[in-house]
Amino acid sequence: MLSISFSPLIPSYALWIVGAIATLLAILAIISRGPVAILRAIALALVLLALANPSLVQEEREKVKDIVAVVADRSTSQTLGDRAAMTDQVRAELERRFGSLADVEPRYIQADDSGGDEGTRLFAALSNGLADVPPDRLAGVIFVTDGVVHDIPPSIDALGFRAPLHALVTGRPDERDRQIKLLEAPRFGIVGKEQTIRAQVMERGGTGSAVVTLRRDGQVLSRQQVRSDTPFSLQVQIEHGGTNVVELEVEGLPNELTQANNRAVVPVEGIREKLRVLLVSGEPHAGERTWRNLLKSDANVDLVHFTILRPPEKQDGTPINELSLIAFPTRELFQQKIKDFDLIIFDRYANQSILPSSYFENIVRYVREGGAILVAAGPEFASYGSLAQTRLSPVIPGIPNGRIVEQPYKASITDTGNRHPVTRDLPGSETSPPSWGEWLRIIGSDVQSGATLMSGANDLPLLVLRREEKGRVALLLSDHAWLWARGYQDGGPHLDLLRRLAHWLMKEPALEEEALRASASGRTIRIERQTMEDTAAPVTLVTPSGAESSIPLTESRPGLFTAEVEGKELGLHTVRSGEFIAFVSIGPANPRELMDVFSNTEALTPIAEATGGSVRRVAMEGDQSITVPRILVVHSGSRFSGGDWIGLRPSESAIVRGVSVFPLALGFVGLALLIGATLAAWLTEGRRRA
Repeated sequence: MLSISFSPLIPSYALWIVGAIATLLAILAIISRGPVAILRAIALALVLLALANPSLVQEEREKVKDIVAVVADRSTSQTLGDRAAMTDQVRAELERRFGSLADVEPRYIQADDSGGDEGTRLFAALSNGLADVPPDRLAGVIFVTDGVVHDIPPSIDALGFRAPLHALVTGRPDERDRQIKLLEAPRFGIVGKEQTIRAQVMERGGTGSAVVTLRRDGQVLSRQQVRSDTPFSLQVQIEHGGTNVVELEVEGLPNELTQANNRAVVPVEGIREKLRVLLVSGEPHAGERTWRNLLKSDANVDLVHFTILRPPEKQDGTPINELSLIAFPTRELFQQKIKDFDLIIFDRYANQSILPSSYFENIVRYVREGGAILVAAGPEFASYGSLAQTRLSPVIPGIPNGRIVEQPYKASITDTGNRHPVTRDLPGSETSPPSWGEWLRIIGSDVQSGATLMSGANDLPLLVLRREEKGRVALLLSDHAWLWARGYQDGGPHLDLLRRLAHWLMKEPALEEEALRASASGRTIRIERQTMEDTAAPVTLVTPSGAESSIPLTESRPGLFTAEVEGKELGLHTVRSGEFIAFVSIGPANPRELMDVFSNTEALTPIAEATGGSVRRVAMEGDQSITVPRILVVHSGSRFSGGDWIGLRPSESAIVRGVSVFPLALGFVGLALLIGATLAAWLTEGRRRA
């Protein structure tokens, strides 16, 4: 390939100045001397040409192949229906057809789900895949996608190339789907109060109405018929503190595109206004202050404390109006307002006929309906006034056997206790014997039901927990927990033990002995199964697309089985183990990818047509076959598509292998021309004067 190149001997601006002066002189000479001055003009032109230093350049070029980018959409929406299979078939056909084009090099790029909730980013994947390709070498771009793209440039100028863009759209025009959309959802709620959730069922090709199921923590609360595309409201009561997982699920359509968006999950954090605790002390003793200090130190606890200072046998005839004591409001506490309390603690309380039998029946009913009681026993528990001798006995897990053992011992955690969240990993329990102080008394008891978490002297039960229908009961068979609080023999973890015990009774989710939890860090899902059993069965993991897999668990600590698995899909994952269910979201719970799942040709049409390209489906309604258009190389024109073909624009790019330079204005040739032009002008003008 030949071309002329100039390398001026003087700066360019000086060359232009000299050229302007020479032109002016040539014009004046022609005006004053006539046509004979043309030879002077030629001589000046040759001087300018010599100063411009022209060269003849010969390049040796090797033509290179044009690049065609083929971007395969592998986002979550491309897994719906048979779109993934369509994408594989289209790519295989494109590979076959590119094999017959000798001057075209296809570059295959895969666009996976982007991080966060950015949706499908085909143009970002295209830019990254062509980072090393000059824009002029690009002959065309082919997208294999469902048309659900979230980073479409606003104009052709933002593309960065001029090659034609074609989109081959998977999916079918007759797709049908139904989804549920949250309009208003609370993040927090008061325990015991109702919260309102507003939602809407959206559908294409549906029936106009659907049944919506409301669940809380996997338990079905209600089912109701609602109209499609019309907002509706649901009331849900916040059952407990911590995360209450509220799930709304709409029934699916026959042959719908996906059921991954038929469910919306609302995690509502349950907040207690105040934990109401009633502490009833039978008589003043050294450990009474320990319970009071523990409960008063928690700003979230509203404590009501009564101590029985004057039991009936201590009547001495002092007039009532001279006593500075508050009457024990038994009727108000144990009949009228008993349900207002989250926990009732009997601390060394003996039955002294202060509470009638009917009140103990109220307490039993209160427990079975969801309340909680803690019996901190002392010597009175083994006496005739024991609570185990009252109508409260049906819910007390142990019956005293009359033994009161008074000897130093170190409380120890049983095998059951090592598996229970209340006593597992108590500070000091990691050594044998435990590195905490001794207690000096324990009350003998025969455990009838429940789980013994701690034992004392002679392996007697020390701490027993029991579930009673909807409620819970705890029995602590010693009144010497205060020794830990006072630092006796370096003390012990009294705060950890008593606080965990109280919170388990008040149904703290983190202390449940049977629980399933799931959390996510990036794309890693961590599953925890808390159980009192020796083994834990594999859990079932359900991905947003509906695929199920069995995940085996490994015991990381006694009673705690865990597993970690890498999530391949964005969206809400469901973990099931028997009757337990947990939810974990990779990215957003309701991802952008599943908000609009219908394939379409409208979104990419403006940008594709601006480049001269096209957007077309590869499968039509009711047609199971895949149609891929022919690929042609179009050397001229502005349109690169037709009824059954798509076009590529050749770039004519080449690699320069060598360059030869031949100067034109230097050497003998240039000198001869310049001397010849000067002599011709002199001779002509001299002859004219003669």
